[in-house]
Amino acid sequence: MRAFRYERGLDPGQAVALVSGEPEAAYLGGGTNLVDLMKLGVARPRLLVDVTRLPLGSVDPLPDGGLRIGATVRNSDLAAHPTVRRDFPVLSRALLAGATGQLRNMATIGGNLLQRTRCVYFQDVSRPCNKREPGTGCSAIEGQNRDLAILGWSPQCVATHPSDLAVALAALDAVVEVREPTGPREIPLADLHRLPEDRPDQETTLARGGLITAVRLPALPFARRSTYRKARDRASFAFALGSVAAALDLDGPLIRDVRIAYGAVAHRPWRARIAEDALRGRPATEETFRLAAEEELAAARPLSHNAFKIPLIRNLTVRTLTELAERSEVTT
Repeated sequence: MRAFRYERGLDPGQAVALVSGEPEAAYLGGGTNLVDLMKLGVARPRLLVDVTRLPLGSVDPLPDGGLRIGATVRNSDLAAHPTVRRDFPVLSRALLAGATGQLRNMATIGGNLLQRTRCVYFQDVSRPCNKREPGTGCSAIEGQNRDLAILGWSPQCVATHPSDLAVALAALDAVVEVREPTGPREIPLADLHRLPEDRPDQETTLARGGLITAVRLPALPFARRSTYRKARDRASFAFALGSVAAALDLDGPLIRDVRIAYGAVAHRPWRARIAEDALRGRPATEETFRLAAEEELAAARPLSHNAFKIPLIRNLTVRTLTELAERSEVTT
């Protein structure tokens, strides 16, 4: 790890000015991802700007029934928040599915959204990686790609986004509030992360020095009937092989509305809009859920070692939506 300068952000504007004014600067929140990358030599910032003491640590109800979550709220605190557990259980369950209790106590909401891929080649500075060093090539395409993308990848990069939280927020139509050098801006969560295309090193649509200040959840009455399901190699402290966040609204036996997002299948959380459109107005049956998932996954392009993700995501979709449908029948 090379020497770096440390500054403490006094307010969001000053923090943005510090980072945007230094080409090799980074924000420091919980540090659960950044510090590891610095130790590996992947990240080599000359300046760290600590944002943990900025006034961004509250969870506030909104007049329309939504919720505004400050960027420095800790993952464990948000997972345990009574309103989140009651009104947005998919969010609480996604947070609890990530990392360990100790890491969740440190990790922040903003940092979680901006964590970087766990692709082994990205983390190994001895191997070519277009995300780490543009133009050097993608070692994973012909290498170890079991954990990597089946949707939206390009010849430049097949990495996946590792956040569980981001998948749940994508399903909830969350909006990200950011502070950039030109002022405040709002970005739909679905537009925050980019697909790799020919610039996998550009992971988000944030301007240089952009700081996430909050995440806003719009009111979604049927979010109370939501959940998160994650498949992984170990029961804890393992990144997803595939995951599904879903919320389901029934009108008798028919699906009135639905939200679905997939994790660990693409460079960003994958909102399953094709499946959603296929489900609205249809009966809530396992066969309907299966056909909708297959329609969404028709565009999948598996790599040499991850074709299993297609049936995995299909089965996770069926199991998750079936569980929500059965739960709705009990409560009606």
